[in-house]
Amino acid sequence: MTDPVALVGQSLTAETRAEFEARVDDQAAYLEDVIERGDLDNEDFALGLELEVYAVDDDGALARLPEAVFEACNAELGLHNAEVNTDPDPFTAEGIAAQARSLEERWDRARAAAREHGLDLVLDAMWTTPPATEGSYDYLADTDRRDGTDLPSNMRPVPRYWAIDRHCLDLADGSVPFDVPGADLSFPTILFESLATSIQPHVQIPETEQFPRYHDLATRTMGPVLALAVNSPFLPGDLYDDVDPERVLAETHHELRIAAFEQSVNHTDPPKVRVPDDLDDPTAVVDHVVDDPLLAPFLEEWVEDTDDGFAGEFWEFDHKRGTFWRWLRGVIGGEPVDGAGDRQSIRIEYRPIPTQPSIRDVVGFQCLVGGLLRGLVAADHPLGTLDWADAERCFYSAAANGLDAEFAWITADGERTSDPETVFAEVFEYARRGLAEQGVDDATADRYLDPLEARWEARTTPSQWKIDRARAELAEGADLEAALRTVQEEYVRLSRERDTFADWL
Repeated sequence: MTDPVALVGQSLTAETRAEFEARVDDQAAYLEDVIERGDLDNEDFALGLELEVYAVDDDGALARLPEAVFEACNAELGLHNAEVNTDPDPFTAEGIAAQARSLEERWDRARAAAREHGLDLVLDAMWTTPPATEGSYDYLADTDRRDGTDLPSNMRPVPRYWAIDRHCLDLADGSVPFDVPGADLSFPTILFESLATSIQPHVQIPETEQFPRYHDLATRTMGPVLALAVNSPFLPGDLYDDVDPERVLAETHHELRIAAFEQSVNHTDPPKVRVPDDLDDPTAVVDHVVDDPLLAPFLEEWVEDTDDGFAGEFWEFDHKRGTFWRWLRGVIGGEPVDGAGDRQSIRIEYRPIPTQPSIRDVVGFQCLVGGLLRGLVAADHPLGTLDWADAERCFYSAAANGLDAEFAWITADGERTSDPETVFAEVFEYARRGLAEQGVDDATADRYLDPLEARWEARTTPSQWKIDRARAELAEGADLEAALRTVQEEYVRLSRERDTFADWL
């Protein structure tokens, strides 16, 4: 069966569900054996990265990307979205340099492809200037009727995306609510998720037996790391209700991407997008996916050009893992990394970080995450004793309040603290220790961590910069929509002119 609309209906049948779940169970048993045999163990750590961006026209308005652009980058959920990925490299100074070089080259190539069509790509976490031809709501809510099925007009025409959209809509009784400070909306599609973009560092863990320790420590770092990264405090101005603009600035979340993603697809019980549970043992990375609520199942034979290598042994499981939307998750598979091992691997996909203003900032967070996890484990740091519920509260506080969050941390001396001075001193100390453990020289560590430390020292993140600039525009007499347009224009200009966000301060 190849008709894409027919596949949407077939995905949601009881027969497909039963067959899909049977295959997932079989494949999960296979993967548990792989893990228990140590077949995912490797020689060393490795790093990789995913970077999501969006397109604008010459006036800075959101724009749809033509298919030809995706010869230079990957497509994503919305017609305006693109993704640039790196292949993994060993976690060394040379590997970090290779990651930065590859990301720069692929980013330049993607921008050049977009410019051939009069468009450009933006390193930003949420678009705020509506498309030139329609309002933001109409763009996100528009649907086309095809063979009796309403499908999102501005979603990439991929049957898997369509099936997820229709399944979520069914679970939400036909309308998906989105409620954030200043805006109470409802959509006939989940496409409002495509308001936001992110980066996802990947960290290959060489010893499978140690994976739960790294995973659970990563969960406890998400709050402070997100607080440094926040970059999406505003929706497009035309999505706000008729409310006091100062109230919006005072109450908005510093990271609206968290709310956009969670509210678009969290219609199962338990919700799918959330802080991950701790892992009792390495095979729990498989069990948690199996136990996750099922959404829009697909079968391998419906898809052309499926992987005939290692990942092809567990295609349906990997498809379900693709909707295991925790803010970090374990990923099994991937090609061997020359210099870090000759086997497939297990890695952490660290998902809460919004897209950053520059490529150097993006690589900085890749180094921060990899270094911090490596350093905490190398030092046998007691952060893992922090209660999971406290780590969860810290994460959502960071999403709402940025650097003003209520932090939760266990110090190297085993003391509980909420003092941000202590928290960030240890975050940077152990990130640098982890980089040193991997043989990364001080110059490389300084290049990528100094700009992030400058954010903390100035108590200014990209989201705080946007809020401050919007407040200044309101003080000059602009309305909210005009203020956000001006802020966005200045953000894009500085993003293209400056090497790091720290250079804006």
